Amino acid sequence: MTIRPFLPYADPRLHKPADPVPAITESVRMIWDDMIDTMEAMPGQGVGLAAPQIGIMLRLAVVDCSEARGQVIRMANPEILHASVQFRSYEEASPNLPGVSAKVSRPRAVTVRYLNDQGEIEERDFVSLWATSVQHQIDHLNGKVYVDHLSPLRRKMLVQKSAKWARK
Repeated sequence: MTIRPFLPYADPRLHKPADPVPAITESVRMIWDDMIDTMEAMPGQGVGLAAPQIGIMLRLAVVDCSEARGQVIRMANPEILHASVQFRSYEEASPNLPGVSAKVSRPRAVTVRYLNDQGEIEERDFVSLWATSVQHQIDHLNGKVYVDHLSPLRRKMLVQKSAKWARK
């Protein structure tokens, strides 16, 4: 298991969709393990990670929003089947844009279908922070970063601020 480096925001891989995972293999499980180690090592303890964030262009994500940790959900090819009409705002950040964060409004609850770590199709409901994190990771898999939900001016300001912060 390895802690992997994060791609910088400017890397074009962060801005294009990842490839579907055809099957859950030992190689996929090893990537998930590295992703979990990398997520746990994130400053402020991350609550999710998508494979493109570390340069792996596969539709893989891990999420753990539990208080005690150790309840990681491994997802391949996640897709949102249903999103609630009720929204909630949450302060989001990304290790690909260090030193900045912004409030993003997303559906409070989502139903997601994905391949689990046994290669079985699973449907699961997520609410609150879990829902936010799952949607954030699916955005990454679709080539979007949380700042894409902001106005162009706000996005530009945060990207510039992050670039200055990263040079320190």
